[in-house]
Amino acid sequence: MANPAIAQKPAESRFLISDLCELLESYLTPEQVREVYRAYLFGAEAHEGQIRISGEPYIYHPIEVAHILAEMHMDAESIIAGILHDVIEDTGTPKEVVTAEFSEEVAELVDGVSKLTQIKFESQAEAHAENFRKMMLAMVRDIRVILVKLADRLHNMRTLGVMRADKRRRIARETLDIYAPIAARLGMNQVRLELEDLGFAALYPMRYRVLAEAVRRARGNRKEILNKIESAIRKRLDDEHIECRLMSREKHLYSLYKKIRDRAGSFNEVFDVYAFRIIVEDVDSCYRVLGMMHNLYKPVPGRFKDYIAIPKANGYQSLHTVLFGPYGVPIEVQIRTEDMNRVAESGIAAHWLYKSSEKGGGNNAQTRAREWLRELLEMQRNAGNSLEFLENVKIDLFPDEVYVFTPAGEIMELPRGATAVDFAYAVHTDVGNTCIAAKINRRLAPLRTPLLNGQSVEIITATGAHPNPAWLNFVTTAKARSNIRHYLKNLQHDEATELGQRMLDKALHNLDSALGEIPESEIERVIRECGFRDRDSLYADIGLGNRMAMLVARRLVPMDEEEERRARESGHSKPLAIRGTEGMVVHFARCCRPIPGDAIVGFISAGRGLVIHTETCKNLGDYRSRPDKWIDVEWQPDIEGEFPCEVRVDVTNQKGVLATIAAEISEAGSNIENVSIEERDGLDTTMTFTITVRDRRHLARVMRRIRKLPAVLFISRSKN
Repeated sequence: MANPAIAQKPAESRFLISDLCELLESYLTPEQVREVYRAYLFGAEAHEGQIRISGEPYIYHPIEVAHILAEMHMDAESIIAGILHDVIEDTGTPKEVVTAEFSEEVAELVDGVSKLTQIKFESQAEAHAENFRKMMLAMVRDIRVILVKLADRLHNMRTLGVMRADKRRRIARETLDIYAPIAARLGMNQVRLELEDLGFAALYPMRYRVLAEAVRRARGNRKEILNKIESAIRKRLDDEHIECRLMSREKHLYSLYKKIRDRAGSFNEVFDVYAFRIIVEDVDSCYRVLGMMHNLYKPVPGRFKDYIAIPKANGYQSLHTVLFGPYGVPIEVQIRTEDMNRVAESGIAAHWLYKSSEKGGGNNAQTRAREWLRELLEMQRNAGNSLEFLENVKIDLFPDEVYVFTPAGEIMELPRGATAVDFAYAVHTDVGNTCIAAKINRRLAPLRTPLLNGQSVEIITATGAHPNPAWLNFVTTAKARSNIRHYLKNLQHDEATELGQRMLDKALHNLDSALGEIPESEIERVIRECGFRDRDSLYADIGLGNRMAMLVARRLVPMDEEEERRARESGHSKPLAIRGTEGMVVHFARCCRPIPGDAIVGFISAGRGLVIHTETCKNLGDYRSRPDKWIDVEWQPDIEGEFPCEVRVDVTNQKGVLATIAAEISEAGSNIENVSIEERDGLDTTMTFTITVRDRRHLARVMRRIRKLPAVLFISRSKN
């Protein structure tokens, strides 16, 4: 069967609409071909007068895109969308016109590929990320959106030479970072390889030329040994009466470049690997041929991969092994069936390319792509903005798989470096959110433990448990990261809402009013004027420090300056009570580390909420010029919880003094979070302990116990 690879044409050749129709006639009905031709006439009229940078009429580009899709044997709607993919964005043709002329299906495909040109973004990065998010969500609805986009990007890369150098590098970088990995994720190997090599040539032209020349020179030296290995393999297969196709493979330039860069090795070390692909009739023959290869040449331990039993995430199936060849050279061998080879080359496009082969692997690739798209949709729901969504998708596009087992024996596929928390979220979001411990191979292990191939993993959950922000430091999967962030955002929003309501109530109290006394219609008016959906959004904005409570209070209770002065002087102002359990929107300054019993003040910090300092903090001078940001606060009576505090201890330098002080701190009911030691001279040492205490009285008890020790010369609470 013909290779579905999309060959790069010489720059001077060009496909015309007649060439496209001739190709389409080989697999579409005459009615569908006529509809494609009508789309060409519509597109040519819409793009009339538009010229590409290369100087040719713009319509040539859509024809080329449609031709790439036709080589994949895509359906008529996809071909029409390829011809019209720029009419909404570049010609001002409304989506409704495309719907009326063709169909809702075609219009949705074209709209999914089109950029968001009508919206103004704060930065180019945000615009890029939002366009990407829109395209990916359209892809969730219809996978053909990304196939049209990949064909569009492939032709743009083939004609990239006419662009300015800076634009050429930007497009090449985007292709290597986003579009080539998407093609890989969808199993479209031929498209991926061409995008990578074209991107490599545009981004690093000098490195590309040097490497291409090195490959050209080395190819001649390899020919004799390559022929010898190929003859030995072919003879063994013929002796065993195995019908197959045998071909030698050469690494593409970008793959070579990445191996040289990542391994910091020389060209000869990386290039001196002989690769062969053996394509047989059925799965049984794959394993028989594997045995023959291991009998012919010794296998390299640990380099065998069975992707037939455990397919890759994109549906790829094959047996991989590395052998010790003649003269000690390594030989890479891939063994697969014809169906597996079609999926390996075309991935999800095999679903359209080989519809007649129902028993082939195309459906498997389609199913796995759908699973990935469902995960994308979940990531989008949890992502706070388009930039975060783009970051999560990038994480998900570079999986180097590791396979582990659930307690029931099911296989779970995760990216290399994934931890027990990643595994928990892969099982189910609720399992990840409530996990507290993990058993790896039936033994308790930390949640941050990286997983290895073949391990059995069991997650222990607890009702009421919730994600830990520290997990973000070690999780690797996009699903885990987006779910943890989603939980923390909701948590912060709830805490900010409560704090903001208390701050607004306090501000209203200073104006001789209260939230309960304000008419509902007045509150709704202020909410609309401030641009919020509801009360909670307004309260959260106040709690996060983005909006001043007093300014909102003045809009709710308008009064002139004299009334406001009398309200302030009436003495009704009451400080905001700090409980210590406000969570992520109340922060205790590290410079002075306030604890219950200290006289405190609050500073409103945009995006963080309320930062609490002691009244004697030396850093307060920096904030005095912003009195509108200050708020009167006090500790709530009977406050619970523990607060970090720093204690400086000067001691005589003698054996065991650190252990003695640590024991006294523990006996006093305090915990040591950190300790630093500074030797002043040979006799004395200064130790600074960060300990947790309940209040000033508790701190005094701890310091009294330490002061009684014979080795202690001086003790004080550290500030600033």
